[in-house]
Amino acid sequence: MAYSRAEARFITERFAEVDDAAAGLDLSRRTVLKDTEVLRARFGEFGRAATELAQCRRRLPGWLTDDESRQQATHPAVAAERARIIAGAGAQTVFDVTCSIGGEGRAVTAAGMRYVGSDLDHVRLLLARHNVPGGSFLRADALHPPHTGGVVVADPARRAGGRRITDPARLIPPLPDLLAAHRGRELAVKCAPGIDYSDWDGLVTVVSVDGAVKEACLYTPGFGRGRRAVAVKTAADGTVTAVDRIDSDADDEVGVGEPGRYILEPDGAVVRAGLVAHWAHREGLWMLDSHIAFLTGERIPAGSSGFEFIEAVPLKKLRATLAAHDAGSVEILVRGVDVDPDRLRKKLRLRGTRPMAVVIARVGDSARAHVCAGRVHCPP
Repeated sequence: MAYSRAEARFITERFAEVDDAAAGLDLSRRTVLKDTEVLRARFGEFGRAATELAQCRRRLPGWLTDDESRQQATHPAVAAERARIIAGAGAQTVFDVTCSIGGEGRAVTAAGMRYVGSDLDHVRLLLARHNVPGGSFLRADALHPPHTGGVVVADPARRAGGRRITDPARLIPPLPDLLAAHRGRELAVKCAPGIDYSDWDGLVTVVSVDGAVKEACLYTPGFGRGRRAVAVKTAADGTVTAVDRIDSDADDEVGVGEPGRYILEPDGAVVRAGLVAHWAHREGLWMLDSHIAFLTGERIPAGSSGFEFIEAVPLKKLRATLAAHDAGSVEILVRGVDVDPDRLRKKLRLRGTRPMAVVIARVGDSARAHVCAGRVHCPP
């Protein structure tokens, strides 16, 4: 729930007191009513806002935000990757025309650039000014910018009616309108990972963090062309430990054949960017089928995980095969075959003790179940 202006002023002035009061609280769904009463006794009419802030700061430490803004905020590692690209192109100023709570600002200023954020929401601008003390902020519409020059960053709404928007022309505001409003300037437009960017003339990056694909970003041609997958790995405290990048101009010559020692699925950023063959070539892997994003080889690349292959069987023999291997639990990956992993797992009725995996894929004209040992991780 968004804060009122009075609540936002209270939060920016007394967040340290809220942190202190919430230090001993659980702040879980089970205890939220009791915790809210504790904070209401301390902060009166601002008790609800204090509860929401305390919950948000557990999930997004160091930021002042409401829950909706927290959920929409760009992951710091993704913002850092964007700032790296923009700074690398020689930019000195970034205008974030949908700045919300200033999620891009810290990465931009850390990269040595000036950050100017604008939004129509007074409350979010108040929070952004606190979150990015080195930035400048103003109230403005993303399609009617009061400034010129610099690189524009925009984050149009990606959902309508509870559903993801996959057509750039239906974003809110629409991509064509953003391009028209900022004609002659370089742009970076944040989008959902599944956006249809096939007609985009500039650079497209797809970024994942610890295996979860976070966003696609459309850059105007001044930043380059083609596609790039960026896979970020972090430690428990959020510190970035490794970044893997691969571009569409890399070699994509790759073979197709029977399983090697391991079977694996590339990082989701690689799959969403359409760079499976490029990544496979670089890592010395080959494909089980030219149309399916399961790869195989004699090793697991650094920073990836996979499964040691045991045997391939038709789906109708899978239950008996797993029982023969003493399978007690199974991780199921499916591509190109109409199989629901949860329903299949129930039908298997495993009774053994060994954790295993099954990679189900359409290879050629038939579905095959690749029975494997449990998941193995290779450190970055």
